[in-house]
Amino acid sequence: MQTLDTFYIDGKWLTPAPGFAQADIVNPATESVIGQVAMGSAADVDRAVAAAGGAFPDWSESTREQRIALLERIIACYQDRMEDIAQAVHLEIGAPITLARNAQAPAGLAQFKATLDALRSFAFESTRGKHVVRREAIGVAALITPWNWPLNQIAAKVAPAIAAGCTVVLKPSEVAALDARIFAEVLHEAGTPAGVFNMLYGDGQTVGAALSSHRDVDMVSITGSTHAGIQVAVNAAPTVKRVAQELGGKSALLVLDDADLQTAVRSGVLHCMGNSGQTCVAPTRMLVPRRRYDEAVGIAAATAEALPVGNPADPKVAMGPLSSRAQYERVQGLIALGMEEGARVVAGGPGRPENLERGFFARPTVFADVRNDMAIAQEEIFGPVLVMIPHDGDDDAIAIANDSPYGLAGYVASADGDRARRVATRLRVGFVRINGAPADLGLPFGGYKQSGNGREFGPEGIGEYLEIKSIMA
Repeated sequence: MQTLDTFYIDGKWLTPAPGFAQADIVNPATESVIGQVAMGSAADVDRAVAAAGGAFPDWSESTREQRIALLERIIACYQDRMEDIAQAVHLEIGAPITLARNAQAPAGLAQFKATLDALRSFAFESTRGKHVVRREAIGVAALITPWNWPLNQIAAKVAPAIAAGCTVVLKPSEVAALDARIFAEVLHEAGTPAGVFNMLYGDGQTVGAALSSHRDVDMVSITGSTHAGIQVAVNAAPTVKRVAQELGGKSALLVLDDADLQTAVRSGVLHCMGNSGQTCVAPTRMLVPRRRYDEAVGIAAATAEALPVGNPADPKVAMGPLSSRAQYERVQGLIALGMEEGARVVAGGPGRPENLERGFFARPTVFADVRNDMAIAQEEIFGPVLVMIPHDGDDDAIAIANDSPYGLAGYVASADGDRARRVATRLRVGFVRINGAPADLGLPFGGYKQSGNGREFGPEGIGEYLEIKSIMA
C-alpha cells in the first residue's frame, strides 16, 4: 500500500492544505486498493502557481545551453528509473508488463529526447530587414494530463514547456498517480531549479478548474476527453489565456482496394486493441471495400479472438484490463448500445473474457454491419472495440472518414504510395499514417475539429509555449 500525501511545490515535497481528501488507487486487474493519493484544493493550486510565478523571471532568461543541460540531466535520471516507472504504470492502469516496459515507460524518455533535438536548433529570434522577431516564454503553464499513456502525455507537455523557458504546474490523472510521483522525483534528482516544475494531484472539478481559471496562469495545455477540453476552455475564457487541447478521436483506417487485405486488416485490429483500446489515435473505424467486406470481417474477427487477454503480469498477455470500473462500465454500455442499434458482433461482445471473474477486463470486440451514423461509429468508446464499415471506392471512403465530429488521426492502406498520399491530403485530420508508417516525435501532433487545437511534438510543440514579439528599429 502506497500513500501519496505530499505535493511537489517549489522544489520541496509539501503536505496539502488542511482538510484534504484522499482517493483510492485501484489495481484494475484485481480490483484491489493498492494505495491512496491526496486530492488537492484551490489553496494548493495557489501555492503551486505562486512558486511557478516566482521562478519564471529567472528561468525565462536562462540560456539555451542551460535548458539543454537540464533536459540532458532529466534524460539520464529518467533512464535510471525506467523499471520503476514501468512497474508503476503496470500496476495502476493494468498495462501488460511487456507493454509497460517496451512502450509506456520509454515513451516519456523519447519525448524528452525529441524535445532536446528540437531545442538545439530552435529559432527563438530572427531578423526581418532591420527588425527583430522574438519568441519568448509565455509564462506559467498549467498542464493537465490523462491516465492512458501517462508518461508520454506528461513528458510531451513538460519537456517543451521547460525548453521554451516556461515554468509549469502539472496536474496528472489521479488514476495514474504512482508514475507521476516517480516522474517528479526524476525532475528533482536532475536538479530542476525550484519552482520551474511543480506537481499536485486532484480532480478536474477542483484542481483542474482552479488551474484553468487562475489569473496567474498564462496558458493551459490539456490532453483528455472533448468534454474536459471544453470545460477547460470555458474556465479559461474570462482570463483570456491560451488553451491548447489534445482531445478525443474516432480515427478511420481506409483500406483501399489494392491493399494487402490480410496485412492491413490484421495490423489495424492489433493497433485498435493495443493498450486495451485506450489510445486517442487508435484506428477504431475500419473502412474496407464492399466487395471484400465479408473477407475482411472474417480476418478481423479471427485476429481479435486470438488476442491473449488476462493477467497483465504475464509477459505473454497482449491485453490487460481497462483502467477503472467507470471505464469498464462505459465500454460495456456502448457495446450494448451497438447491439441495440443493429450492429452484428463477430468477435467479443459484452462481459468479461472467459475464466476472468475479477478485474475490469473487456473482450476484444469487432462489430460488422455498422453504419457510420450509429453511436458506436461516432462516439469515442476508448476500449477494445472496432467497427467495420464497407465503402464503394476512394471518394466514398474519404467521405465516411470525414463524417465525424473528430479529426485526430487517419490511416491509409494501399499498394500505391502516390494514391495513398492523395487520399491522405483529403482527410480532415491532424496526421495520417500510410501503410503502418512508424510515428515520428519530431513531427507535429494534434487534431482538427473536436479533437482539439494546437500542436505537440518537435519545434511546433515548443512553439505552443511561446509568445511572439516584434521589435522595430
